[in-house]
Amino acid sequence: MTVTTKVDTARLKQLDIDHMLHPRTNLRQQAQGGPPMIFEKGDGVRVWDTDGKEYIEAFSGLWCVNVGWGRGELAEVAKQQIEQLAYAPTFFGLATPPAIELAAKLAQIYPGPVNHFQFTSGGAESNETAMKIARYYWSIQGKTDKIKIISRMMGYHGIAMGALSATGMPAFWQHFGPRPAGFLHLSPPYAFRRAGDLDEDGFVQMLVDELEQTIEEEGAETIAAMIGEPIQGAGGVVVPPERYWPAIKEVLDRNDILLIADEVITGFGRTGSMFGVEQFSVQPDIVSIAKGVTSGYIPLGAVGVSDTIYEQMLEPDAMFMHGFTYSGHPVGCAVGLANIDIIERENLPENAREQGAYLLSRLEELLGHQNVGEVRGKGLMMIVELVKDKQSREPLTGIAGPLLAATRKRGLIISATDMGVSLSPPLILMKEDSDQIVDALQGAIVEVFG
Repeated sequence: MTVTTKVDTARLKQLDIDHMLHPRTNLRQQAQGGPPMIFEKGDGVRVWDTDGKEYIEAFSGLWCVNVGWGRGELAEVAKQQIEQLAYAPTFFGLATPPAIELAAKLAQIYPGPVNHFQFTSGGAESNETAMKIARYYWSIQGKTDKIKIISRMMGYHGIAMGALSATGMPAFWQHFGPRPAGFLHLSPPYAFRRAGDLDEDGFVQMLVDELEQTIEEEGAETIAAMIGEPIQGAGGVVVPPERYWPAIKEVLDRNDILLIADEVITGFGRTGSMFGVEQFSVQPDIVSIAKGVTSGYIPLGAVGVSDTIYEQMLEPDAMFMHGFTYSGHPVGCAVGLANIDIIERENLPENAREQGAYLLSRLEELLGHQNVGEVRGKGLMMIVELVKDKQSREPLTGIAGPLLAATRKRGLIISATDMGVSLSPPLILMKEDSDQIVDALQGAIVEVFG
């Protein structure tokens, strides 16, 4: 299906070449050809470009458009808030009704004793804030050596300098060094490439042993926190074994090390529960959120802290010297409240669980292809991992571009890397949408690999 458009695509492409500096883009190729598509319209799980071509958007933008496109009520909420009070800061104890109400709502829906939230503009700011709070918590107790942050390879926590240092994807580090000291990277719970003689329990124990060895070598008295996504997203949708997180948390608690749950991707229904930690029965000390809190309709993030941490933060009779101009932006918070209402009203976590199971079962039909090594996921975040052959599981290179071209040609938007194809469609997905996704993806894989 195509829609009629009056936009001059050629003109926009030239303006893009002349003036845009794109993130995470091959700038030389962009300067030569401009954007492959310019999106103009969205509705439900579909978007249209300026040439009128329709696509099923199976990646929710960047993991974020949980409630789908075209939600008029979110636009109306934003309009009303802009007309009433477009901006006010939350510095110096000031507040607005939307910021207060959203903080209370987040405290209500996040599991466990996480009851106080500071707002940010997005995921990287949230993770920067979370790591600073961890250091602050120990510093005001006189434990000024507890500054190190443990994270994992294949983890993604953003690209601000601290978040970048926690991110365990070396491609993001190149040309941006030196990174700050004090960041330690462990192995991910990436079972697809675990040693062949290890069963699941042995694999988890190996990862726990690695954590304990790192703590022993570095000294627990020097480590502030461990940060981790409940399910690693951008690094390859790495779903850990069920007992992984409880085992990790036990070691952290025993050594007085905080756990920061990076729920930027896994929050707000994406995994089939409202938050990712609920899939693994683990309680973090600090949580960072963004993306799905507004479904990407407006930039917003937040950091929540446990009651224990909050009570300690009250001890100094001094100003907490952290925050951003847009912390608690009233328009963002108003949209966040309305967005969460949609998620709850339409029971989107349950739909993500049900439709995710169906989509995963359809994707497993692709395992018959010689280059499909594994299909894995939870809720509506999943990956089709591609390999040179099933026996060696040797990774491929140079496949992202051809896969993107082949899927876009078939009206499908995905994320592709040399690991494979990641999917993260809106939580309103229906079976017929899943069928369309799999049919298009199967055709693209056959086109690229034969």
